[in-house]
Amino acid sequence: MSERKAPTALGTEKTGKLLMQYAIPSIIAMTAASLYNMVDSIFIGHGVGPLAISGLALTFPLMNLAAAFGSLIGVGAATLVSVKLGQKDYDTAQRILGNVVVLNVVIGIVFSIVTLLFLDPILYFFGASESTIDYARNYIKIILAGNVVTHLYLGLNSVLRSAGHPRQAMLATIATVVINTILDPIFIYLFDWGIQGAAIATVVAQVVALLWLVKLFMNKNELIHFRKSIFRLKKKIVTASFSIGMSPFLMNMAATVVVLLINQGLKEHGGDLAIGAYGIVNRLIFLFLMIVMGLNQGMQPIAGYNFGAQLYSRVIHVLKLTIYAATAVTTTGFLIGMLIPRLAVSIFTPDTEMIDLASKGLRLVVLFFPIVGFQMVTSNFFQSIGMARKAIFLSLIRQILFLIPCLFILPEIFGSTGVWISMPIADLAAGIVSATMLWRQFRTFKRAGI
Repeated sequence: MSERKAPTALGTEKTGKLLMQYAIPSIIAMTAASLYNMVDSIFIGHGVGPLAISGLALTFPLMNLAAAFGSLIGVGAATLVSVKLGQKDYDTAQRILGNVVVLNVVIGIVFSIVTLLFLDPILYFFGASESTIDYARNYIKIILAGNVVTHLYLGLNSVLRSAGHPRQAMLATIATVVINTILDPIFIYLFDWGIQGAAIATVVAQVVALLWLVKLFMNKNELIHFRKSIFRLKKKIVTASFSIGMSPFLMNMAATVVVLLINQGLKEHGGDLAIGAYGIVNRLIFLFLMIVMGLNQGMQPIAGYNFGAQLYSRVIHVLKLTIYAATAVTTTGFLIGMLIPRLAVSIFTPDTEMIDLASKGLRLVVLFFPIVGFQMVTSNFFQSIGMARKAIFLSLIRQILFLIPCLFILPEIFGSTGVWISMPIADLAAGIVSATMLWRQFRTFKRAGI
């Protein structure tokens, strides 16, 4: 489909066909990213042991924190590149690419140095014990040593996607999964490097993907490519990137606080294995959430274009289709969690005690999971039609307004069960708020004749 025909198709092609066309590549990329996170957990659980899974889970808040700074740069810069290309301001788009590289290098190095200097106190704060600290330290030290690579890989991949190469960006993500999956058993089992082997495999996979991305951006025939003059920071570009990237930054920060509180609550009321059990549940849930995020990415350009073109029936139709699809995805997660929880969690570990803890936790976490898809789509819908404040509010209410207070209160009453039930309670409350806001918004549209 040519660039000239694409906008017209967004307003004329069947919305179901468009949703599939736009969503499937995003779903593939998102699923690959989720599997990338699962691979280490699976090989560590079977090759090192249950306490190693707990050690890995302790690193999640720190990795979320690193991702927050990465999204602050990457998401904002990618959006700016799209805008500048649309305006045919190719020189500024090139400079944004250069600023992405410099900012990722600077922030990646500073983040690594600060966290490595205070690593043990940070890990103990995140819920580590004498039994799990070595596993967590051995894994995260290597990840932090390669943090600059991670930031550059994610940042350049975002820019590549925005520069009109979604297929190459998807292939880079898939390549990291494949390479990591191949290297994990070699480094963990054959070389006997344990949990450190998993971390090395992760960094090596990202190095390979980064080298490929650099090669693509070295191609002078591409509209956006590296050249000497673009690597000087520009205040206007940096400020605009940070402004746009602030929303995902805040969401990642909120996720960091949430995982921190969950780990601390489980350590106090359930012990080290309970933290590992949550790590398993988190990886499983994340897979379904990433598929919904792929659906959202597919819906966004369709809803945005048709809202701008005042084709409101098409906006409503694509919203409904996305809600149905997202609900089907999260309902599948609900059924797996309710009907075969032990089979699902046993993929990650053969340890009977951890399987017991994780399967019970999974059943509690997915209690209201079918409505999570609806809540996520509603939030993205507001963003798609330009209502950024409502989108940010809906993105943050689950963690900040509902989940964090529950994590402070319920564990003191119900122990470790209180930690687990905090999550479905927050899902239900956020779903009710989302439904209310969507209903009120459509009433507003109706009064305005939309």
